Amino acid sequence: MVNLKSNVPEGNLAEKWTNHKFNMKLVNPANKRKFDIIVVGSGLAGASAAATFGELGYKVKIFTFHDSPRRAHSIAAQGGINAAKNYPNDGDSIYRLFHDTIKGGDYRSREANTYRLAELSNNIIDQCVAQGVPFAREYGGTLSNRSFGGAQVSRTFYARGETGQQLLLGAYGSLNRQTKAGNVKIFPRREMLDLVLVDGKAKGIIVRNLLTGELERHAAQAVILASGGYVNVYYLSTNAMNSNATAAWRAHKRGALFANPCYTQIHPTCLPVHGESQSKLVLMSESLRNDARIWVPKKVGDTRDPKDIPENERDYYLERKYPAFGNLVPRDVASRNAKYVCDEGRGVNGGKAVYLDFNDAFSRICKEGIKDKYGNLFDMYQNITGVNPYEVPMQIYPAPHYGMGGLWVDYNLMSNIPGFFVIGEANFSDHGANRLGASALMQGLADGYFVIPYTIGNYFGTEKPEKVSTDRKEFQEAEENVNNSVSKLIAINGNQTVDSIHKKLGHLLIDKVGMSRSEKGLNEAIKEIRELRDEFWHDVKVVGTGEELNQTLERAGRVADFLELGELMAVDALNRNESCGAHFREEYQTEEGEAIRNDEDYKYVAAWEYKKAGEWELNKENLEFEFVKLATRSYK
Repeated sequence: MVNLKSNVPEGNLAEKWTNHKFNMKLVNPANKRKFDIIVVGSGLAGASAAATFGELGYKVKIFTFHDSPRRAHSIAAQGGINAAKNYPNDGDSIYRLFHDTIKGGDYRSREANTYRLAELSNNIIDQCVAQGVPFAREYGGTLSNRSFGGAQVSRTFYARGETGQQLLLGAYGSLNRQTKAGNVKIFPRREMLDLVLVDGKAKGIIVRNLLTGELERHAAQAVILASGGYVNVYYLSTNAMNSNATAAWRAHKRGALFANPCYTQIHPTCLPVHGESQSKLVLMSESLRNDARIWVPKKVGDTRDPKDIPENERDYYLERKYPAFGNLVPRDVASRNAKYVCDEGRGVNGGKAVYLDFNDAFSRICKEGIKDKYGNLFDMYQNITGVNPYEVPMQIYPAPHYGMGGLWVDYNLMSNIPGFFVIGEANFSDHGANRLGASALMQGLADGYFVIPYTIGNYFGTEKPEKVSTDRKEFQEAEENVNNSVSKLIAINGNQTVDSIHKKLGHLLIDKVGMSRSEKGLNEAIKEIRELRDEFWHDVKVVGTGEELNQTLERAGRVADFLELGELMAVDALNRNESCGAHFREEYQTEEGEAIRNDEDYKYVAAWEYKKAGEWELNKENLEFEFVKLATRSYK
């Protein structure tokens, strides 16, 4: 068993981070130049961290499998970023943001980390405004806010429907500044395939040059993983096709614990699946739920045109069931209820969608007003579907979107491996069993700009890690390990494509480890995933060689990792005999279909230690709630 120490400081919740910063060791400016840092991933978390390290004087290498850091999947975030500025004067505060986030995660996140996230939220807005991020503004010049699910205040800052892109451009500008200054070096088209440990501490990585196939060794005194989430395990998701879990999974196989893998978010506001050949799903921002109303026909099998269905024959089911929050309930609640009405036979688009209707909003603020707020989202919907959403209600259905689980980290964002830090979506720390909308960007930037620069300094000041050479046997062995994996994949020479097996895995997971789970289904899933993994290693076809650009080989390695991760997701879900947030076990629900949480037995972080393929050991970090009262989550 691993001895898990969260390293949460003592004291009052509102003073923990301030006191901790004072008590941490510092590295003086001249000495910072002596430390090398590796950052894997160039999204908001990775780019903001690398830029900040560079500004502080550290020597940084940042790796991305894209041709440019600007292409990281953070650009796909649409709706906004939360902060407790309380500009609308509607009752928001740091504590309310903290409480909403803890409650939204169904009391399955670490209290101190979540409070720190809320506390730092205001700093993020100031930082991004200073970088020139073009947030929407009111007529008088003040920054605009809108609402997102799980909150009764307006706290979400946004740049139309492209907030993630604008925030990433701000971080990328800072990154370029440090690249020119010589403090940051960018390595594009590189994929991390192994973590190198020396005397039990993270000292470097092995990467593959995706253009040439060459393996490279890189050493540093600390490694930061900011490689994003893992929901592409479902095959169809809102993530970019190349988003994957390989960097995190290879670190897991080197000893980093994987926490709460069963907590995966199914986003309620996505375009429905439209064909067997589809390669990804499209997100429509949750911000649309501010002005749209969600409904289905009351009558089963009603196929009439929506304009022909009168008001008294429509079921605005979220407004009916959750009058306090209405269409702005959290994502897990909205997704499950969309599934319920579709399972009842009242869905549209062949039973696999619900309406997102702006008709009332058109009457209230006119179509031009809606166009000003959501114009690019409406254009995107029309370009993809061929349907004009100004004339016909949008159709939406839930889709895999975000992984609340991830590698385990302590309060300092360091994993159980010394010198190996994990930030952004790649870690588990802040969202519990369900992420509230507009909190992903907040966490990525809080980790990168304001947390990791302090905590990594404390690690350097405390441990004083030495530099190591890439000629060491540990680097040689790690490179041989990667070469053997590549050779093994190419040698299979079977008949099935990588994508065909990934698609089988995705169907299996969404059916049995998706929006709802059961003991029977999870046991079946574990058995079937093991069979599918055996099928993969005996019958997959990887063309080409490892000494060239080979996208089939890239995908094969990622799917091999997904086949192990998918099993762990099912194992974790089977172990947790309760319903909480996005983890909904059918055996644990009320008569109204609401989640029944079990705080007595499952108030812990499940941190899994890798033993071998298909075998893990469970470690538990008990969650303490000193400042929040545990309560049944209600949005009624």
